[in-house]
Amino acid sequence: MANYIMGRKLILLIVMSLILSASLVAQPVEHYFRFEISDRQELEVITRVVSISNVEGNTVYAYANPGQLRKFEALGYSYTILLHPGSMIVPRMAPTLEALAEWNYYPSYDQYVAMMYQFESDYPGLCQVYSAGYSVQGREILFARISDNVGVDEEEPEVMYTSTMHGDEAVGYIMMLRLIDSLLTSYGTDPEATTMVNNLDIWINPLANPDGTYITGNSSVAGAIRYNANGVDLNRNFPDPQDGDHPDGNEWQPETVVMMNFAADRNIVLSANFHGGAEVVNYPWDTWPRAHPDDTWYEYISRCYADTVHEYCAPGYMDDLDNGVTNGFDWYEVAGGRQDYMNYWHGGRETTIEVSRTKLVDASTLPIYWEYNRVSLFDYFEKAYYGFRGVVTDQISGEPVAATITVLGHDDDSSQVYSDAVTGNYHRMIYSGTYDIEYSAEDYLPDTVFDLSVTLDGIVTVDVQLMPDIPYVCGDVDDENDRLDLLDIDYFISYLYREGPPPPVTEAADVDGSGQLDILDIDYMIDYLFRGGPEPTCQSAGS
Repeated sequence: MANYIMGRKLILLIVMSLILSASLVAQPVEHYFRFEISDRQELEVITRVVSISNVEGNTVYAYANPGQLRKFEALGYSYTILLHPGSMIVPRMAPTLEALAEWNYYPSYDQYVAMMYQFESDYPGLCQVYSAGYSVQGREILFARISDNVGVDEEEPEVMYTSTMHGDEAVGYIMMLRLIDSLLTSYGTDPEATTMVNNLDIWINPLANPDGTYITGNSSVAGAIRYNANGVDLNRNFPDPQDGDHPDGNEWQPETVVMMNFAADRNIVLSANFHGGAEVVNYPWDTWPRAHPDDTWYEYISRCYADTVHEYCAPGYMDDLDNGVTNGFDWYEVAGGRQDYMNYWHGGRETTIEVSRTKLVDASTLPIYWEYNRVSLFDYFEKAYYGFRGVVTDQISGEPVAATITVLGHDDDSSQVYSDAVTGNYHRMIYSGTYDIEYSAEDYLPDTVFDLSVTLDGIVTVDVQLMPDIPYVCGDVDDENDRLDLLDIDYFISYLYREGPPPPVTEAADVDGSGQLDILDIDYMIDYLFRGGPEPTCQSAGS
């Protein structure tokens, strides 16, 4: 019996060893290194070979998987392998879910999921948790949605924060959890938080790359890596305005597809993507050197974030590059980034906010980063209130219209915005000035509103009704039979004299082309149908 038990134990040890070995083999190899360049133009090639993390003067810090490193070596650069940022500390993990209330621990993955759903359980009228999809290894990518009428699509700007799409950049991860907690616990007592929850539709995704953060297992963030479980940098994996669908040569990763689907389903007007490795607000574009049409506005909101941080932080924090602000391309070129994707394809306004030079910080310092950034996090979302806003509807039915809102003589490089298909509401943040705005939609006649003036902290509401561009038969007032008949005359009399509904297509009713709908049109119809009079002309739109 003893030999049998010993044999079973040996088999069990062998099986466990094989499982452990398999899991270790499955983990992607990721190198972190430093090298020197002599000219910034070299980055145009290098950024398409390895994943650049930071550029300080002529010193470049980057990541690479084995295949990328071989391609980089072929370029002839000397480099120095550095200690990986995810391996520089032994992170302090929360012993219990309750211990996370001090915000000076990292949660296990299971604690993170439990905390998110606890928010929903504790504040069911304000918070809903959405599982947007799954990572390569099957972990959930979660969003907390926060609003006073949560789950209801209202005529409010949708705003979004996401963090830690690079798994070893974990400060933003904890900061987002604390922001969710702050908004919910402060609602009804703190005026600013209450106003935000009442007037915004808020989406917060604390952890966009759970596999990278928990690559060594769900119990710890120790050894966290930048890439996902397939060894792909998610912030190089999005469609790029300049480099096309697959700028990194990889298929879209599951985590990328989750974000692309989410962006397609929502109408996010303002967002930010939180990272680490520097302390700076990075605004578009990342992929090319030309300025965004709203460059002045982007620089303004980025400066607001950084300058507000400076009011609450110790000296030396958030002062990288231009004292905490940079244009993305001016720092270094990125192809396939999430920021440019959201701005170019979804009419959003997104920046990338780097909140800590150290990527995986000692957990005891996490509350400090919250205190430095807390007010800026609130103020940034409030920027969505300002500018032009309103509702676009169908002039006949009154139903919402998914329209394109274009600032004439200003918008370029896909900088137009869109009204929400469900509610018809739109939000066009813009720098102070006077503008002409065109509203257009498929199957509708465009409409332009001229000389609209707005200030940075002003709100100008413009509701627009678009006329359907529907082929019509002149005189077919009831839009029923594609012809003018006695029923059309009856419909028109009912509209003019019995408070009946207006003609579905008013142009069809102006049969004499006078530019107005009146009894003369009825007489014209009768003359045509029963007296051999001239055919309807319908040259002008009806009133």
